[in-house]
Amino acid sequence: MEYDDQGTARSPARRTQLLDHYLELAARRDVLLLTFVHGWHHSAKPQDTNISKFRQLLEQVSASESRDSAAQKRQPRAVLGVFIGWRGDSIDLEYINTVTFWDRKNTAHEVGRQGVTQALLKLEELVNVRNFIDENSPASTSRLVVIGHSFGGAVVYSALQKVLTDRFVDSRGNKNYQSVAGGFGDLVLLMNPAFEALRFAPLFHLSQQECRRYLPEQLPKLAVLTSETDYATKIAFPLGRSLSTFFESHRKMTRHYCTRPGSTGISEVTISQGSADRTAIGHFEPYMTHTLSAKAPENQKADFDLLKAYQYWSAADNTRPGVFSTVNITSLQRTTAHNPYMNIKVDKQLMNGHNDIWGRDIVQFVSELIRMSTTPKAVYEQMQK
Repeated sequence: MEYDDQGTARSPARRTQLLDHYLELAARRDVLLLTFVHGWHHSAKPQDTNISKFRQLLEQVSASESRDSAAQKRQPRAVLGVFIGWRGDSIDLEYINTVTFWDRKNTAHEVGRQGVTQALLKLEELVNVRNFIDENSPASTSRLVVIGHSFGGAVVYSALQKVLTDRFVDSRGNKNYQSVAGGFGDLVLLMNPAFEALRFAPLFHLSQQECRRYLPEQLPKLAVLTSETDYATKIAFPLGRSLSTFFESHRKMTRHYCTRPGSTGISEVTISQGSADRTAIGHFEPYMTHTLSAKAPENQKADFDLLKAYQYWSAADNTRPGVFSTVNITSLQRTTAHNPYMNIKVDKQLMNGHNDIWGRDIVQFVSELIRMSTTPKAVYEQMQK
């Protein structure tokens, strides 16, 4: 799928053809659908490196699905991919195109709010189609994962921010029931996203209200991964935002972290709106929840323990061993266990710079995060018996 600068599909007929084909397939068998939205300096051209790397990720996820389904004695899901393209550069000249940063940022938000919101909701409807065909049939195991990089992260977040907020509110304990916190699809993954932390503030603080205790079966719904050496968002981003927000009024906000569930776990923190409005989400220290670092080669594991990952993915208990094969994830102890929104600072060994998102260890981590988030609930229930 490809969108123009106003968020309109460049070829509605081709988009409809793709959606209809996938819908027909998803009506017959369960699917695992991955969607990728590219960022700055990239496009939907066939030779774009993001396309080839995304295909490799699909191959890795497909191989894992084949192994997992055999071990879990279930039918394998068809692994499908959707690459969402837009005009990542408004000037197609190397070096000169660096001046397009802010033009492309504004366009990314517009593309997200317009056509991409509709497209992602269509994809979510698609993976749920079997639940509506026959109410008496077993629950569908189809799942949806959305990945956005750089300004593609801004596209995704602009498209889904209100959806994420609404679904989280529906799961809060002061309503008539409390359940796992909802999200969009089964996992939204943003890699080196280029949007300001202030856009993330409502969702972050909503998840912290009353230091809610999340249910043991809660899985992550939004994971933000940012390299500590992503200088495009670490240096260029705040410089530009300082100019564009110069005449805006900001204030201090008193909010809190959660050291444990309940009122006794509240730890007050002061948040500067100005800093949050000028700093990219992955570099705004007050909103960071985890760090990610590479395991020493001798500590890396050949086998991924899916059940342990399901139980301890939030890394809230530092006495537990790391559950991922090649990386260590460490909680900063600012949220209660299993808070579904993770803002992760990534060591440069894993992601070194803005475009370094396809390294072996980081792709392995992403693949395992996808496996954990898309495994059918019945499988975990059976594992725990």
